[in-house]
Amino acid sequence: MKIISYNVNGIRAAITKGFLDWLQQANPDVICLQEIKATEDQIPVMEIQLAGYPYQYYFSAQKKGYSGVAILSKIEPKNIVFGTGIEHMDFEGRNLRVDFDDVSVMSLYLPSGTNIDRLDHKFKYMDDFQIYVDNLKKEIPNLIICGDYNICHEAIDIHDPIRNKTVSGFLPEERAWLDAFMKSGFVDTFRFFNKEPNHYSWWSYRANARENNKGWRIDYCLAAENMKERLKRAVILPEAKHSDHCPVLVEID
Repeated sequence: MKIISYNVNGIRAAITKGFLDWLQQANPDVICLQEIKATEDQIPVMEIQLAGYPYQYYFSAQKKGYSGVAILSKIEPKNIVFGTGIEHMDFEGRNLRVDFDDVSVMSLYLPSGTNIDRLDHKFKYMDDFQIYVDNLKKEIPNLIICGDYNICHEAIDIHDPIRNKTVSGFLPEERAWLDAFMKSGFVDTFRFFNKEPNHYSWWSYRANARENNKGWRIDYCLAAENMKERLKRAVILPEAKHSDHCPVLVEID
């Protein structure tokens, strides 16, 4: 099974930049999208179906043109779960899960902490999400959580760790949370295969950051620890340019 995660920064904008042609070429079995910034009635679902994805699930934010996650699949899931059941997490459309026979895939869009109010919200979300996932794993052991975590894990995951150490996304407390989250039973699939620096999944639109590869690795496919033997490949796909993020991919047996 080939799974891709992609923060498209507006699905309609991404489609105008050739996203659907790219999707057919990349040909994942399942793609998790974040920041779709649209409701289902605003999305060309028939075009997506013609691109090979008959099973489409959208969980939009209550606020128009903001946040929202989706999962597109070639395979019919046996169960779909919209949100977490925790209101302060769900009104912005940040969690969507599909369950197949022997694996479950979640699309996650963790809040950004760009200002002090949002930073408090982000930490509350992180704490509650950890508890939610701890309980979920008891019921769903083969869980893959794909998405934009809005946190760089280690210094290797950011182009300038010194200057960014006081910036949300690389704060010590955020990194400590992500570290503990991984240690609670998840494998960072990309790092499982690749220990090299200079691999990023998001670049600012400013100062030619992408051309100069001054990026952050904030998008992850985290797989449950017990799935380690099933991991075949994990890569970042920076050549896809429909967003300020790029897709990240994992293949499992």
